[in-house]
Amino acid sequence: MHVIHVKGLTKRFGTLVAVDNLTLTVAKGESFALVGPDGAGKTTTIRLLCGIMDPDSGWGKVLTYDTIRETERIKDRIGYMPQRFGLYDDLTVAENLAFYADIYRVPKDLRRGRTKELLEFARLEQFQSRLAAKLSGGMRQKLGLICTLVHRPEIIFLDEPTFGVDPVSRREFWQILYQLQLSGITIFLSTSYMDEAERAHRVGLLHRGRLLLTDTPRSVRASFQGELLELKNAELHKIKKILDDHPLVQQTYLMGERLMITVDQSTRALATLQQYLAASGISDVILKTAEPGLEDVFVQIIRCREEETRSLEKGNTARPDKLADPDN
Repeated sequence: MHVIHVKGLTKRFGTLVAVDNLTLTVAKGESFALVGPDGAGKTTTIRLLCGIMDPDSGWGKVLTYDTIRETERIKDRIGYMPQRFGLYDDLTVAENLAFYADIYRVPKDLRRGRTKELLEFARLEQFQSRLAAKLSGGMRQKLGLICTLVHRPEIIFLDEPTFGVDPVSRREFWQILYQLQLSGITIFLSTSYMDEAERAHRVGLLHRGRLLLTDTPRSVRASFQGELLELKNAELHKIKKILDDHPLVQQTYLMGERLMITVDQSTRALATLQQYLAASGISDVILKTAEPGLEDVFVQIIRCREEETRSLEKGNTARPDKLADPDN
């Protein structure tokens, strides 16, 4: 059963197409991670699905309700946690929960038990009298999440929920999400962390408003074209320039303290590239094969898409007559 179903969703802000012809389905109980660079359209997509803004074209249904005409019904049955969740710093943890229980019209006779349950669930019961302003970043995110859950939504939308949060708090946050999944809640989140995307049932890559692929993390990794090498050295930028023009190298990109190199056959390329770098005066190179991750696949797809776009734009400039009349 699909609890999210959208087709052709498009949203423009002036000349900027923030979401471009989005078509997507998400099943009940599924966790779906939307990934993409800054400005890809992730936040706009979530706002469209939540009924916070209307599309310029296309349609969407969430829990069978139309995202334009039945927004209030959608909002009653979903939870939405934006990047900057609206906690009130001058209220305590318990008071913030009570405030959101009021907003969601949670019956008075259910509040005491639900508040206790949520505080225990997020391990915040001993902090319920602490002001929100005094909470750590990870604790604030957990409080924001349980405020989103106070009315027991069927779907929760999370917009980069762990951005800027320390690794330990991120892990604790995901432990809570795992428990939510076990209870049957559908989770739709955007994230810039690939390790988080790996934990979802399916991932979608959004780039310049267009959804380039959706699949399981395992299938996405298996779609990598070619083989991957990892290089470590103190002069990565210099090495990248040297290798970019080598005939065995398909693509290079920097990832932290590593240079990732895509080749056709790693066994052939390893020795050849080592020798080539040595002849270029580069020593102390650590070069080995690597398993492609989601980020490697996404970089490859985005690079290919950008190259196609540049080729088309170049063709448009060079031969406008051919484009105007294909029979010419």
